[in-house]
Amino acid sequence: MASACSSGAGEGAAESDTLTMMVPLFQTAPDPKGEIQQAVEKLVGKKLQITWVPNAEYNDKTNVMLASNAIPDVVVIQDNKGASFVQAAKAGAFWDLTDKLDKYPNLKPKSQQAWINSKTDGRNYGIYRVRPLLRSAVVLRKDWLEKLDLEPPKTTDDLYEIAKAFTEKDPDGNGKKDTYGLILPKWPAPVFSASSPYNAIDVWFGTPNNYGMRDGKLVPEFDVPEFWEAQKYTKKFIDEGLVNPDWATLDTGKWNDPFLQGKGGIIIDVNVRAGELFDKFKELDPETYDQKVAMAGNLTRPDGQKFSLPFTGYNGIVAISKQRVQTEEQLDDVLTTLDKLAGKEGSILLNNGIEGRNFKVEDGYAVKINEDDPAVKVINNDVQFGFIQLGTTASVGVAGDAYEWMRPSQAEQDWLKQRDELMELDLQTAVHDPSLPVISQTAVEKGATLGLIPTDARIKYLAGALTEDEFKAEIKRWYDSGGTQILAELQDGISKIGG
Repeated sequence: MASACSSGAGEGAAESDTLTMMVPLFQTAPDPKGEIQQAVEKLVGKKLQITWVPNAEYNDKTNVMLASNAIPDVVVIQDNKGASFVQAAKAGAFWDLTDKLDKYPNLKPKSQQAWINSKTDGRNYGIYRVRPLLRSAVVLRKDWLEKLDLEPPKTTDDLYEIAKAFTEKDPDGNGKKDTYGLILPKWPAPVFSASSPYNAIDVWFGTPNNYGMRDGKLVPEFDVPEFWEAQKYTKKFIDEGLVNPDWATLDTGKWNDPFLQGKGGIIIDVNVRAGELFDKFKELDPETYDQKVAMAGNLTRPDGQKFSLPFTGYNGIVAISKQRVQTEEQLDDVLTTLDKLAGKEGSILLNNGIEGRNFKVEDGYAVKINEDDPAVKVINNDVQFGFIQLGTTASVGVAGDAYEWMRPSQAEQDWLKQRDELMELDLQTAVHDPSLPVISQTAVEKGATLGLIPTDARIKYLAGALTEDEFKAEIKRWYDSGGTQILAELQDGISKIGG
């Protein structure tokens, strides 16, 4: 941690000229006397006393803070559905902002769906940090497609045919049968819906996204007829050897490796993975890196219907302590400060830096400058690994009032345009999860354990270790072990908020 919270954190009123904050940190903590912090303080007219907490420790530190008598004025909450925050918020530790943002133009929700998704049991105890609402995509080896005279897929049948060709038709031209199509990882989350490639395929075939309403009743993703069509489709890839042999154990941290090494040619994930792969290929071969990556959006199922996998549209919230910010006047003061940070000038500072110092604007994009200057390196560090975490209006893929960073090659610039076009297109067929705004107490207490039941059963079924009937028996075990209660609690919560 870079600096301690104010010694008055438990004493009552927030200091009018100082704002105390707790924010996640990804590398070196920003210098409190550095150019970025000074520029931000000048913009908002306040001193910022920021506790920077390494991201790996952030949730633990948050839980300790929530149990203490020392909550800063403003806190980034990464998991506003977690038990500790839910309990603290319901006990009155944070301001309920559900009906308080209308007069702050930069804090008012840009997306009604993301605002709904970011609720904690039907209420908004913070300002959500914007992320793309739709970013699922299919990333493919462009050079392999061109070698085999194939186009990026539009349907699930197309994807199968491409995977088959990538496996059987020597896309790398080395004369050996040493490639495969789809790269699947072991998904680490102990919950069923984790925006994994498995869940993307489920939604493409028409399942709910985690939970959905069928005939007025809430049902899970894994207990509808379309789910079995999706499993048979995925199993076909595995049974025919069109995926990586270690699909059941491949760590997601090594997901890129087969793609970069020329072993596998398809990844179903977020669209920004394409940008990450451009960067990785550039390190390997600066001359040809822009010829290796292609992308497609969500795919239509065999009958021509299209269903797209959305995300929540946010990544944590910025919450305001009632312990220190005790009056409506003090709340207005803090919200006014956050509104300035969320405005155009604030968004650019938090996401890009200082125009003319570390970047310039070209064709509407930010371009880095003075990169060899040690002071500019500090600015870039302070933005990229620290202050960007305070931003509520911009992120990768959602520029807001900040500038998107310029990509050097035409292929990358074309990809950025395609990314935005596909996001807009696929949002029209997005399948949203109606359970996101509400909390099931049973899920809080047992969700991690219960989530492993269908997750493990799916992997065993795909591997051929469980029959469909045995998989269905595991689903019944999920219901009997608490799933029925979770569904009842979620449905009750949805009905109470008018969902």
